[in-house]
Amino acid sequence: MEINAQYNSLVALGDSFTEGMSDRLPDGTYRGWADLLAARLATRTPEFRYANLAVRGKLIGQIVDEQVDVAAAMKADVVTLVGGLNDTLRPKCDMGRVRGLLTEAVEKLAPACGQLVLMRSPGRNGPVMERFRPRMEELFVHVDELAARHGALVVDLYGAPVLGDQRMWDVDRLHLTDEGHRRVAEAVWQTLGLPAEHDWRTELPPAVRPGWAARRAADARFAREHLGPWVMRRLTGRSSGDGLPAKRPELLPYEAPTA
Repeated sequence: MEINAQYNSLVALGDSFTEGMSDRLPDGTYRGWADLLAARLATRTPEFRYANLAVRGKLIGQIVDEQVDVAAAMKADVVTLVGGLNDTLRPKCDMGRVRGLLTEAVEKLAPACGQLVLMRSPGRNGPVMERFRPRMEELFVHVDELAARHGALVVDLYGAPVLGDQRMWDVDRLHLTDEGHRRVAEAVWQTLGLPAEHDWRTELPPAVRPGWAARRAADARFAREHLGPWVMRRLTGRSSGDGLPAKRPELLPYEAPTA
């Protein structure tokens, strides 16, 4: 990849990971790695344009139905696609269908943009990760195969131990912190052939394990505020993204938000 590459436009597709949860700004909105990447790209290119079609909770079928054709029509220099992980976390998941839909998305996007970027998503270390690891790794093998077939770049977040560190994850245990998103933005930046600002793989200092009471309190908060609502949505067939619009639906000049 050319180190002096110039990109005039970026379109990001996906779910909550690309929407930016849980990198919350003071006004309650979410920033996230895609916004951070767009801001940095905009400093290099006048009239840089950015769209973010991501909506939290979306499955790969919804991303294909609602985002892929829209993104392909934008003819952007860079398109990022991260999807399928929400499917792997469902109790029942047809991995053949997930692979087929991801293939459909890549086959539409790759010829319609300058550079398609795929990802091997990070996963928080813990028992949930171990339960769903085989599905995730099956998905990532397919991502690598698609990238090789269609000339896409792959950002290997899954292979970076630091992004599995529990301290990189918000209290909901599903979304990265602001530091996690900052590192993902740097990883994509470097994958695009742009000069490194820091080593995003640098591991955190050794952790001080919280006491038993603090761990139980954190578990109780997680169950009350996040796990319970998540289970209820699964039981009722609802999604956290129901009724929400795309984060940034049009490919427009990027302007840094005012403080």
